[in-house]
Amino acid sequence: MTSDTIMIPFYQALTEDVNALTAPQDSLQELRRSALERFSATGLPTLKTEAWRFTNIQRFLKEYPYELTSTPATTTADVANEANIPGLDAYRIVLVNGHLQADLSSIPEGKGIRIGAMSASTDAPGFAKWFNQHTQVNGEPLANLNTALFADGLFIELQANVSIDKPIHLIHVYTSDRHAFVQPRHLWVLQKGATATVIESTVHPKQEAVAFSNCVTEVVVADNAELWHYNVQQGAENFRQVNTTAAQQERDSRYHHFNITLPNTPFTRNNLSVVLHGSNTETNLKGIYLATGNQHVDNYTFMNHLVPNCNSNEHYKGVLLENANAVFTGRIHVHQEAQKTNAFQQNNNILMGDKATINSQPQLEIYADDVKCSHGFTAGQFSEDALFYLRARAIGEEAAKALLVNAFTHDVTDEIAVPALQEYIQGQIEAIMNN
Repeated sequence: MTSDTIMIPFYQALTEDVNALTAPQDSLQELRRSALERFSATGLPTLKTEAWRFTNIQRFLKEYPYELTSTPATTTADVANEANIPGLDAYRIVLVNGHLQADLSSIPEGKGIRIGAMSASTDAPGFAKWFNQHTQVNGEPLANLNTALFADGLFIELQANVSIDKPIHLIHVYTSDRHAFVQPRHLWVLQKGATATVIESTVHPKQEAVAFSNCVTEVVVADNAELWHYNVQQGAENFRQVNTTAAQQERDSRYHHFNITLPNTPFTRNNLSVVLHGSNTETNLKGIYLATGNQHVDNYTFMNHLVPNCNSNEHYKGVLLENANAVFTGRIHVHQEAQKTNAFQQNNNILMGDKATINSQPQLEIYADDVKCSHGFTAGQFSEDALFYLRARAIGEEAAKALLVNAFTHDVTDEIAVPALQEYIQGQIEAIMNN
């Protein structure tokens, strides 16, 4: 067993000695060791784990002899350019298996801006204060595994009242000549009054080896700060992913998260949790999942209202074709102190495949009495009347379905605040439906 390669199944290898996975001088060794102990105590989630009752992650981890590798890889400009969004004016940051590739990146610079590799940012004030502080990270088995094993990722810290003048386009490239289990780790801290927009895209070079990403992103939005966060999950047959995003908001802050999952990746699990630590916050969680074939997409969200006078709005929409399967679990927890909370959640689905399925679990847990909270779920087929109306006007069946899907997802895509990205997502949906 070498210092940068561990075979999966990983129980025996990981519990033997975390020193085999990290350098002796690693300042995070004790933290890694504690995370590994927590993971060892719980193990991987099973179908008996409440939050995973409709998703068998062990089946996907056993597909291939994955290797955990921390050795940096590189990519080419042509590969990174596959993630380009027409008309998007943005800074571009390229990560290969979680490692920053500086020669392909244009990183914003200026007073109060610190953006770079996580491995080079452990001395930053924001890192010391906020890294691995989110309660959901420490409570998630896959997140604990990431804490123990991550090699690198992207660190962002914006000082008070700093605004980045255009979006950051973060391009994740996953590539390996062997089946790889990759552990990217990110921390983004926006101090008081700071603002930013981050757009994430993924690229998967054509290769026989399969990459399995277990990614954790911690987000801190301080007083009166605002972050627009878009995660565009462009799929590939040679990719599987678990994404854990853990956000913390302080007083008067605003966090807008969009999760767009597109076809072809066989397995996607998105864990998204937001903790509201300050009053008068606004949180918007929006999602679209468009799944085909035998694709499995699982979205698990948790809104944790701790304090009064906060607003959260959540709307996820799914379109399931062929044999696709989706899971949506949306949990809202309103604590007794969180009076005058407004929390709304909606999950709508169209089942276009004869064997397509959806398991939806909207959940409200309310301990305050002066609140406005609601949740809802719908699942159904296309309106035959609408299809007939369009086809009667000489619109082909596939084109008609594409129009209806774009109309169905419009109330989510219409809230994308970056015009080039909004047009791109709408174009992707149309192209998929017309394929």
